Amino acid sequence: MTARLLVDGVAAERVSVLDRGFGYGDGLFESIRLVGTRAPLWARHMQRLTAGCERLLIPAPDPDQLWHETQQVRADMAHAVVRITVTRGIGERGYAPPATPRPTRVVAAFPPPPVGEAAIHGVRMRLCRLRLAEQPRLAGIKHLNRLEQVLARAEWNDPAIAEGVLCDGHGHVISATMANLFAVIDGELLTPAVDRCGIAGVARAEVLEATSVRVAEIPLDTLAGASELFLSSSVRGIVPVQSLERWTWAPGAVARRLQQHWRDLGFSMEQGG
Repeated sequence: MTARLLVDGVAAERVSVLDRGFGYGDGLFESIRLVGTRAPLWARHMQRLTAGCERLLIPAPDPDQLWHETQQVRADMAHAVVRITVTRGIGERGYAPPATPRPTRVVAAFPPPPVGEAAIHGVRMRLCRLRLAEQPRLAGIKHLNRLEQVLARAEWNDPAIAEGVLCDGHGHVISATMANLFAVIDGELLTPAVDRCGIAGVARAEVLEATSVRVAEIPLDTLAGASELFLSSSVRGIVPVQSLERWTWAPGAVARRLQQHWRDLGFSMEQGG
């Protein structure tokens, strides 16, 4: 059977315990939605991965090589999520990075999550107690240290709650644990700034280009006046929010229009696109 996981281009399931990705979270990753052999947002993923490597001073992998390995692990899967992980590689003990890093790359394929019902009816959310720390140098990129998201997601185990809203220390909404957030307030589409914390999602970038959006600070209380709320994710697509704590919404026209945009890109909403 064709390998579903490659480490530095070779079928394997392990990396060295001396790898800095394991020891320090010293690296980045991308989760890329594929439909057959196509990855409609591939260029955006590669752009963010390259920018993240530049930010962390890690030599960026060759996108053509990554594409070849992506097709290898995807094999004959009709729908897949391919995770590409790039670390600084093996290094000596201590925080000082090696003078000449030899990055490790891991390319793995997984079945996509089902999102059909969520895309139609919306999801229920809760407010997370955890507050995101501000670190502008790491803000926006998808680095390997996801402990904030892990702790936030550990706050609930109710299967009826699909996501949690994360705020910064000032009480401004930043994102969900696994997605970016958009709100229509007074007829204007808004999304939080992610220049101090949070991830600049690939799907978020697609929405910013596809329609008129204002990037702004959004105090949590202003969501009470929103006419619709929805999430964007490169894996799950555009997902309306049905409720957040005591507030409720119906899927709105803006979310529906952007879901159609997702279909036009080639994604299937029923299969996690």
